[in-house]
Amino acid sequence: MITKENNTLIVKSNKLIEASYKLTAGEQKIILTLSSKIKPEDEEFKDYEFKIKDFIKLLGIKNQAKYAEVPQVTKELMRKVFTIKEEDREIQLSWLSSVTYLKGKGIVVLRFDPNLKPYLLQLKSRFTSYNLTNIIQLKSGYAFRIYELLKQYERIGQRTFDLEELKCILGIEKDRYTLYADFKRKVILKAQKEINVKTDLSFDFEQIKNGRKVTALKFIITNTTNQNNAIFQIENNNYIEQVKNIFDEDITPLEAEKIHKTANGNIYLIKEKYLLAKNQKKIKSLVPWIIKALKEDFKPPIPKEKVDSFNNYEQRKYDFDELEKKLLGWK
Repeated sequence: MITKENNTLIVKSNKLIEASYKLTAGEQKIILTLSSKIKPEDEEFKDYEFKIKDFIKLLGIKNQAKYAEVPQVTKELMRKVFTIKEEDREIQLSWLSSVTYLKGKGIVVLRFDPNLKPYLLQLKSRFTSYNLTNIIQLKSGYAFRIYELLKQYERIGQRTFDLEELKCILGIEKDRYTLYADFKRKVILKAQKEINVKTDLSFDFEQIKNGRKVTALKFIITNTTNQNNAIFQIENNNYIEQVKNIFDEDITPLEAEKIHKTANGNIYLIKEKYLLAKNQKKIKSLVPWIIKALKEDFKPPIPKEKVDSFNNYEQRKYDFDELEKKLLGWK
């Protein structure tokens, strides 16, 4: 069932992410949801139960008359064989070893193929992880694959693929999308539109040509989480007053500008560090402390060595929860 369990991580071997295969969006959601149920301590795959009604929601089937489609979906998934390339061999694998429908209980039970253990269990290195909620809303099967391939290189910020290599990884047959324009429109641009709106990543891409022919793509990868969370970021020229209004104490326009610059214009961060300062007993000088807190990203509790003595002004008694709500604009 897609509830709080969406917050659990999906952890996959990079070999599995780069394997050559193609799944529909519904099939991707099944595999990813199963993957999210694996616990770090698991040494063997388990049986994973779904209520049929939840399974149908996962597949996006809205008409109850189509419940009969579910066994066909899992049967097709059982048939999907894919290839993982190791240094000395190529391995053909299936995703599932069994699917069981419990009659009269409205439950379907799935189990991963045991040959997938090296790629999903007890991973210590060369893996990629992300939250199921970051990807579950995608509707294009290619978008799921491209997201994972870019997530691998998120910290690097870019990744280049030979065009034919990328098509192979995505499981695209050699006689399909032979024209680059079709591949760009139906695969890359379609995936880009979804990923940039529905996930924690966004990407742009550059076309690399050999003569007039596009032979490779360079993806430029951005994590949009911080951008989406910076809901208080200043977008106008009145930032000096907005920063000063956060403080109960008087600060100069120059001090406000320094704070604003240190926070890269993120009002949310300034308010966060100011709340943190209010919860300290003694700080010698408020503005320098805030600037240092922004630079070093102080988090509660603050180590003693980071706190100076502070007695410039009389400390007020604060209800921290109420103050937080007020400063964050909740009241």
